[in-house]
Amino acid sequence: MDLTEDELAGVVDLFGGLTRAELSEALAELVYRQGGEYDLSAHADTIDAAIRSYHLVAVANPADREATERDWADEKAHSGKPLLLAGPLAFPTLPSDARDLPHILDVSKRTVDTDDVGHEVAEMFREDARSAIDADDQSRIDTLLDASYEVEPWTGVDLAPVRQDLAAATQTN
Repeated sequence: MDLTEDELAGVVDLFGGLTRAELSEALAELVYRQGGEYDLSAHADTIDAAIRSYHLVAVANPADREATERDWADEKAHSGKPLLLAGPLAFPTLPSDARDLPHILDVSKRTVDTDDVGHEVAEMFREDARSAIDADDQSRIDTLLDASYEVEPWTGVDLAPVRQDLAAATQTN
């Protein structure tokens, strides 16, 4: 079963956010429900591509932050697993049979405010842009330049300086 990045975002959005393991389990369940083989690793590359394209964003799990505030000494309180959210370039779309997933998976609905994670995503975007510019990866620079117009309002962070750096990097070649 081939899924689009928007469909991955739709599955994640159905729960408000999922860890990578939870998303892999959800996708394996979908494939199995449609007669395919249950394989937790089958969509690893698609998940990576969705993160790279900002259809999904991986942020520090807010549950870890809350646990830290409650009991910072208790290591068991931390999942250590980033939470995947529908990202700024996503148009979340549910694949067939996805509406049943909340009844199948033992995952509670999460609420994550993009205001709480916007600065984290903006910093990831800045680092991604710096890496692309340093590597002179024109394709990635062009992609990030286009993406910056969606990432900026999603994060609520001014990315004009990053956009200028990306634009300058396209003009030097």
